[in-house]
Amino acid sequence: MAFVLLRRLGQALLILLGVAAITFVLLYALPADPARMIAGRSATAQTVASIRHELGLDQPLIIQFWTYLSGLLHGDLGRSYAQKTEVWTLIVARLPATLILMAAGITVEVVLGITFGTVAAVKRGGTVDRLVMMASFVGVSAPQFVVALLLLYVFAVTLGWFPMSGYGSFAHVVLPATTLGVLGAGWYARMVRSAMIDVLNQDYVRTARAKGLSSRRIILRHALPNAILPIVAMIGIDIGQFMGGVVVVEAVYGWPGIGQLAWQAIQQVDIPIIMGVTLTSALAIVTGNLLADLIAPFIDPRIRTS
Repeated sequence: MAFVLLRRLGQALLILLGVAAITFVLLYALPADPARMIAGRSATAQTVASIRHELGLDQPLIIQFWTYLSGLLHGDLGRSYAQKTEVWTLIVARLPATLILMAAGITVEVVLGITFGTVAAVKRGGTVDRLVMMASFVGVSAPQFVVALLLLYVFAVTLGWFPMSGYGSFAHVVLPATTLGVLGAGWYARMVRSAMIDVLNQDYVRTARAKGLSSRRIILRHALPNAILPIVAMIGIDIGQFMGGVVVVEAVYGWPGIGQLAWQAIQQVDIPIIMGVTLTSALAIVTGNLLADLIAPFIDPRIRTS
């Protein structure tokens, strides 16, 4: 197990290095000029050149990337061009809000996905099954901003049950978490349904039925624990996606997470913040997948990490 863990950690470092390199090159290729954004439209060419030199943007790409990597080795994510603050400080300040939204969103999508996926599998081929699959297709296909605006209109504007935006209470997290949960629940429902159908056809399930066990006990005690194994890996992936991929949701609901921070940085061409959020998200994905690989054998002893 120790060797496997070390190997996975080595792979994780290579992945993070690759993400850093690709993101850095793509940002370097952008037509926007960070120095011009900082100096303003009325700045002279000499002022822009001075800012570009101060930020090190006039150096060759390989030198800029090496300088950035050297800072990463010392735990330095750089300094924001626009906010004049350490990127790590900005990310840490926004991280609690994103973690709360991430946990709430994953909880919603897992509960909805497992529930509806199980019901669809048990009612396979029936009207309920078709309705669940249709709803899951709509859920995974709907744009985030459409779902967010629809929920805002119905539950915040029309019914007045929840606030339009903000952060700090349970009421504030309900609509953003539901938006994320509805979009992700479709994938979970489809995967759980497929896994449940396969498990329900296994010999040990037939044996349990022959022994006279109730349908509820067979599903909850024997079928469902084996069917939810794929969910573990998906949660690991969602951890990273929710860390940096909720830009639209955070913008619509005014949620002060790192997704909103990334959106503001993109508008300002603030490369250090974009790099910092990207690496934080990549680290979260790698960590989530690693934890999923380590936890899976304890859920099902038949699985062995190799």
